[in-house]
Amino acid sequence: MDGYVREGYALSALTGRIIGAAKAVHTALGPGFREVIYQRALALEFPIFDLEASREVWIDVYYRGSRVGRKRVDFIVGDETGDVLVEIKARAQLEEVHFVQTLSYLKASGEEVALLLNFGAKRLGIKRIVYETAREVGR
Repeated sequence: MDGYVREGYALSALTGRIIGAAKAVHTALGPGFREVIYQRALALEFPIFDLEASREVWIDVYYRGSRVGRKRVDFIVGDETGDVLVEIKARAQLEEVHFVQTLSYLKASGEEVALLLNFGAKRLGIKRIVYETAREVGR
């Protein structure tokens, strides 16, 4: 787990624990199952890593100040330092569309950090995504 904690990364200790939980699930189950199987297993693993997780969280999507829809994300996982959006895939490999989709969910959620986890390959796929709003970067 310590290999996933990097000084200077937002919420690095939290994302490191989430990745640790995901690795435990991937090691136990391996690839080949549907996303929902990994989602259920992660929901059981998160408390072992002292993480609070809300599963299948609805987020509102706004355009020009008006709510134009809702989208369900796999998890919002947190601790005393903050929250991370977690999106799960079970594909042979991730494609650009999965990254773009997760970034859009991250923007809509108002969170700063997301993890895109792919359980479908021989090795757990991990993409860490950070979104800085215009306000956060000084605009």
